[in-house]
Amino acid sequence: MIERYSREEMKKIWSEENKFKKWLQVEIAACEAWNKLGAIPDDSLATIKEKANFNIKRINEIEREVKHDVIAFLTSVAEFVGDDARFIHKGLTSSDVLDTAYNLLLKEAGELLISDLENLKEVLKDKAYKYKMTPMMGRSHGIHAEPVTFGLKMALWYDETKRNINRLKRAVDIIGVGKVSGAVGTFANISPEIEEYVCEKLGLKPAPVSTQIVQRDRHAEFFTTLAVIASSFEKFAVEVRHLQRTEVLEAEEYFSKGQKGSSAMPHKRNPVLSENVTGLARLVRSYSVAAMENVALWHERDISHSSVERVIGPDATVNLDFLIDRFTGIVRNLIVYEDKMMENIYLTKGLIFSQRVLLALTEKGVSREDAYRLVQRNAMKVWEEKFDFKELLKNDKDISVSLSQSELDEIFDLNYHLKNIDYIFQRVFGKE
Repeated sequence: MIERYSREEMKKIWSEENKFKKWLQVEIAACEAWNKLGAIPDDSLATIKEKANFNIKRINEIEREVKHDVIAFLTSVAEFVGDDARFIHKGLTSSDVLDTAYNLLLKEAGELLISDLENLKEVLKDKAYKYKMTPMMGRSHGIHAEPVTFGLKMALWYDETKRNINRLKRAVDIIGVGKVSGAVGTFANISPEIEEYVCEKLGLKPAPVSTQIVQRDRHAEFFTTLAVIASSFEKFAVEVRHLQRTEVLEAEEYFSKGQKGSSAMPHKRNPVLSENVTGLARLVRSYSVAAMENVALWHERDISHSSVERVIGPDATVNLDFLIDRFTGIVRNLIVYEDKMMENIYLTKGLIFSQRVLLALTEKGVSREDAYRLVQRNAMKVWEEKFDFKELLKNDKDISVSLSQSELDEIFDLNYHLKNIDYIFQRVFGKE
């Protein structure tokens, strides 16, 4: 598998250069559509397509005077095109350009994030199979429950990542619309055919109905999807952090040669990368709230959403891109301590087999209430006095009357808990 680091690609998507290129693509596509309707002469269209360009420095200079970014852009383009620039932006309003181009950028960013997630999915699959039958403690409430395998934990993350990929594909589809319908979306000064042409050329679908803008529930869904994905990564990262705790130490982030963990304590090896993922997830989630606040605008539009989207578009996607790359590296280089996992399984002196004892007693005809009482009575002695659970059970006459010593030995077989791992893997990964 080829390692791919997409951070620079994502930054390029949100560069000023790429933003204005998208604006220009929308404008030129609209000119082509008008030409097909006979409203722009062939030679004028040829001039526009040949000469249309922009200068970012000049756009900024004009904007300082006119206080309008699209007008500044169009003025800069006109300086390259000349007289035929009068046909550019024919029948359009600023949001026709801004919203269509913005959704193109979100679509590009979303597709790059999907690629990131596909890459992580393969790394998780490799780890899942590598540690498929590596036993470790499963925990509920942070307390030892019953054994699982480390590979099963990776399979769980794989399956959640697969769902996140599907979520993001749906969100990209929802956001993948354009709007070229004029000042309040009525096509009063522009034909619907223009919108259909522009959207098809740019790989978007026309919004079935719009006002002056594409409706922001679409954007809210997109950014909320990013928030859900970030939340998954926080879950994964918190698990790594817990497994690296000194008292647990079943897995650990790779600690490179020369790396230092603390300015004061030279012994420290901290899960700083996973902590970084946790923090970034909080940030990405916050953008979803801003996106939902953008849904309610005045009448056919206001621009209270505009300043928000200039921030959350690049920030949410760049941060999530960085987060995914970072966590992919964590998983790829994760140090797994299989011996410590096994040691921790027996840390509670066999208590983790209590459910099997309970079920075995009920199968012998003991009521569930009595069986629970008998097993718990011995379990509490293990917690409080550190006895061996199996030995306590063997010496408890109320239990030995129902279960023989050989039956108790069989109950304490670790492999019993692993017997359906193959079945679960087949459900997650399919037949190999």
